Amino acid sequence: MLRPPPFVVTQGPPRPTYREPLPVRSPKVTAGAAAGAAWMLLFGLLATSARGYIWLTLIAGVVAWAASFILARFGDRGVAVGVAVSSGIAVAIGGIVVAYRLAGGDWLLW
Repeated sequence: MLRPPPFVVTQGPPRPTYREPLPVRSPKVTAGAAAGAAWMLLFGLLATSARGYIWLTLIAGVVAWAASFILARFGDRGVAVGVAVSSGIAVAIGGIVVAYRLAGGDWLLW
């Protein structure tokens, strides 16, 4: 810790240092991302058509985000971040598929 020079007069006690009680570490984020990717891959492999893929991806994404919220609130926030990121990417890929098919004149969701 750096201290001021001796001729500087400090007033009162030093300011408190706040630390995060449960810091987010990269191995836990990686584990959460792997678990979320496996979850989304499992649901993606169950689909038999593009429409089924989109609906299963949306359902799996909502469930993964709910699990991520519960993990962030009561469990490990690093794993929650990983799950949220990987499921968000998977839902974004589903959105790209919908947009691609919509550009061709086919609305997949109904």
